[in-house]
Amino acid sequence: MNQEVLNQIERIKKKLVIAKDTDTEFEVFGASSHKYIVGETVSNAGILQFEKDYNVSLPESYKMFLMHIGNGGISYQNSAAGPSYGIFPFGEHIQELIYMNPENCLEKNCVIYPKMSDESSSELTRKIDENEDLSEEEFDEELGKMFAGILPIGSQGCSYYYGLVLNGEFKGRVVGVDLDRQKPYFVFESNFLDWYERWLDEITAESRTEDHDLFNYTLGGSVSHILKVYASTDDEEIKLECLSGILRKKKIDLEALAFLDKEFKTSNLEIQKRILQVLAKFDYNLARPHLIDFVKSDLLTVFQTVFWYAKDKSADWLDVIKENAVKINDDETFRFTTYLLKETGIDYGAFLIPFALHQNVEIRVQAYYSLGLLKNKTDYLDTFILGLNDEANRVVHITLQALEGVKNKKLLKHYKNIAERFPEEQDYILANLNHRLKAFGLTNKTIKKVQY
Repeated sequence: MNQEVLNQIERIKKKLVIAKDTDTEFEVFGASSHKYIVGETVSNAGILQFEKDYNVSLPESYKMFLMHIGNGGISYQNSAAGPSYGIFPFGEHIQELIYMNPENCLEKNCVIYPKMSDESSSELTRKIDENEDLSEEEFDEELGKMFAGILPIGSQGCSYYYGLVLNGEFKGRVVGVDLDRQKPYFVFESNFLDWYERWLDEITAESRTEDHDLFNYTLGGSVSHILKVYASTDDEEIKLECLSGILRKKKIDLEALAFLDKEFKTSNLEIQKRILQVLAKFDYNLARPHLIDFVKSDLLTVFQTVFWYAKDKSADWLDVIKENAVKINDDETFRFTTYLLKETGIDYGAFLIPFALHQNVEIRVQAYYSLGLLKNKTDYLDTFILGLNDEANRVVHITLQALEGVKNKKLLKHYKNIAERFPEEQDYILANLNHRLKAFGLTNKTIKKVQY
């Protein structure tokens, strides 16, 4: 064993103690079950026997854990302390992913890999998904192909498990898999010990995440550790993952903010967007000049960032919204525009009127929905009437819903038009029409007999 691994093992042993002292109320997911307890170590002879029995070679990092840190404990299925419900006892529960003859699948090539496309993942499950009449044997044979070369090492609860890749290019990587056949998720680290230590770092870090269950999906540990990882790589995906990890924190220090502010100026566009989110969350004033610079090129990023991380500052962007109204032609940017307008608390109805006639149906739908949220929506009755007569069913539908609470006889003529236009139910229009007509003592059938 080299000195670096030896040092890591000693760190992990100490951090297990620190984690238990830190999480005294067992708030971290699974901690109330495993209580940070790890059992006795496994002998080298025991590992060699397992490898011989299953014709596999275990990843070194996992073997070091078993031989020098421990094995098993008091958690679910006698698991040792670890992420979620802990680490399965060595050599047990290997049938969790493949019920029938799992031993035949461990030595096979692993077919899943990091960043699998949705299409590639779906292809692995196609035979199961498209054949309801598969026998149990055939079903398990397909699972055996999907989870080949993966050793189950822990439960995340429900149908989710941690697995350890035993062979191939990604040998030693920990992967999250789902018995319900959702796309697999590879964790950030390249080996078991690094993954396990990050779990401990996330518990003991001074700046913990806001959600203790995010360990599986976000790089954790202290902000300084995450920034070291960020600075050590040119890989865009890793940098983005680092920034996402920081976004989950409750607070970060001024030094980290200054570093990211400097990084913003030399980074590519995608990284700039993520840095903007971090700055907006932790120091709005630092982020604001960068957001203003983005206005000319990317309104959506500006409005999303403000809404997600500084929505209490929405009023600051009223002038920007008004000045750029004519540039808003996609439904996603318009949607976030309406979110910010709602946060300001002002009467934004006049701003929305032009969008009620927009050629994009999704924009019209969002415009009428947002008008319906106003306390003074009766002031915009003429605009709502346009919506009631719109050619798109979805716009008619949303306009009817938006008119909840509005009882004005001026609407009855247009309600009658809808009843005549839709003799049969389409897209829940008649159901919503009847909700509006109930206030007048009418239905979609009786209103046809009324003269206007």
